[in-house]
Amino acid sequence: MGFVSFLTMTKRFTRIIAILLLLSLTTASASQEFCDARMDYSVVGCGGSDSTSQTILIKGGTVVNAHHQQVADVFIDNGIVTDVKPNIKVSDEVTIVDATGKFVMPGGIDPHTHLEFEFMGTETIDDFFSGQAAALAGGTTMHIDFVIPVNGSLSSGFKAYVEKAKKSCMDYGFHMAITKWDDTVAREMEIMVKEKGINSFKFFLAYKGALMINDELLLEGLKKCKSVGALAMVHAENGDAVFEGQKRMIELGITGPEGHALSRPPLLEAEATARAIRLAGFVNTPLYVVHVMSVEAMEEIAKARQSGQRVVGEPVASGLVLDDSGLWDPDFYTAAKFVMSPPIRAAGHGKALQAALSTGVLQLVGTDHCTFNSTQKAFGIDDFRKIPNGVNGIEERMHLVWDTMVASGKISVTDYVRITSTECARIFNIYPQKGAILPGSDADIIILNPNSSFQISSNSHHSRSDTNVYEGWIGKGKVEITIAGGRIVWENNELKVKRGSGKYIKMPPFSYVFDGIEKADASYISSLRAPVNRFKGMQ
Repeated sequence: MGFVSFLTMTKRFTRIIAILLLLSLTTASASQEFCDARMDYSVVGCGGSDSTSQTILIKGGTVVNAHHQQVADVFIDNGIVTDVKPNIKVSDEVTIVDATGKFVMPGGIDPHTHLEFEFMGTETIDDFFSGQAAALAGGTTMHIDFVIPVNGSLSSGFKAYVEKAKKSCMDYGFHMAITKWDDTVAREMEIMVKEKGINSFKFFLAYKGALMINDELLLEGLKKCKSVGALAMVHAENGDAVFEGQKRMIELGITGPEGHALSRPPLLEAEATARAIRLAGFVNTPLYVVHVMSVEAMEEIAKARQSGQRVVGEPVASGLVLDDSGLWDPDFYTAAKFVMSPPIRAAGHGKALQAALSTGVLQLVGTDHCTFNSTQKAFGIDDFRKIPNGVNGIEERMHLVWDTMVASGKISVTDYVRITSTECARIFNIYPQKGAILPGSDADIIILNPNSSFQISSNSHHSRSDTNVYEGWIGKGKVEITIAGGRIVWENNELKVKRGSGKYIKMPPFSYVFDGIEKADASYISSLRAPVNRFKGMQ
């Protein structure tokens, strides 16, 4: 190891130790705790704010919804949008925000995050406070996290995540993973939907020996989802084949991060995507495919949608804008930060996914924000199978999508609102409370300046991770103000968030993706021409 490499590694571990020491301190307030945790990253102006909403008038901006845009004012009172029209007159006590020349849009909704997620022998570094604070700095005002059952128990898992989320500083919802099957799980799914506000359940077709389920369980889960009006979600990789691929790489002496990508190629993602789609079609229930990372998987979704099947495809920020070259970096720590599943693919996949997103083959953008620091990633320094899987993105998503898709001319501003906010709200049945700037909508709003620039760096981001897979990215279009729950929480590059101010958003069952399912069932039954009446006696 050269002196420069040694010095770099020493600085990295010194920084990690400093962060861990800061995190262990008892502080005077929750907001100060966050500031202390981020002190090493020199965040400007982190501080507390009153948790009560403000009365705000946003003047003169271009108000953008998924269906329409207009130059108008937006009046916010008691955390709710009360009026949207030109030239609103207000009293002197109202906080005025000048948005002239800027876009006023619904805050982003991230459909795919993992905060405080216990996984691969450790826990993600961002909790429900630091992860959400990072989200707000990037223009995301709500996210939907995945509850993991405790020993297969959905109710125990839900209780654990409710406890974790008590520190939230923005609104959030829950998906629920299903990791085993019995009558108790089936009953608990009904309880989660009817009483707890969960309307989606995730099935892992990967992570053999941990989260992975078989086809029999998937079929039972799909049937139950259909009966209760919940959306079935799948992590689509063939876990058995991935296990074999991992063994093959180790036998070939490939133990570094590149072995991760080589062990789980696109064809294994495509196979699992196709299998899940066909089983969902057999049951006739909607399907949501999370983190679509490859052309091959996207094409399976495109074929299903073209045939009329209800399939939702979710690419994530990393898959849209990165390629797998980082996994071959000679520095282990640099390469390991890119390890996620399914893997970031070779050059060309991202452009194809962008095109699919712009044409409606894929519907919305998530992040799969699942952050581990350098020390945690080093668990697999001698064996890529032990590298905790996950990358960041909850803070970066809104900027990356704008820069990559809008500033480049691939999509319109209204499309941007649709894929970052509105479609998520519609799919999970919380529109127009979320995902819109309409009278009666929650006042979760961003103001984006298309003429400003942003730069991404682990030295200035708000995640507790010491790395960033988008390190050095410079782009156009910056979120200058974030309003969450009627409060200005991000302005002048300054966070003003308060622990415990976020609300749990219940999501009702039977969203629009279920429209027409009963009619399709009836059509199927009528097409069977069965049972056939036959004479059973001899003639």
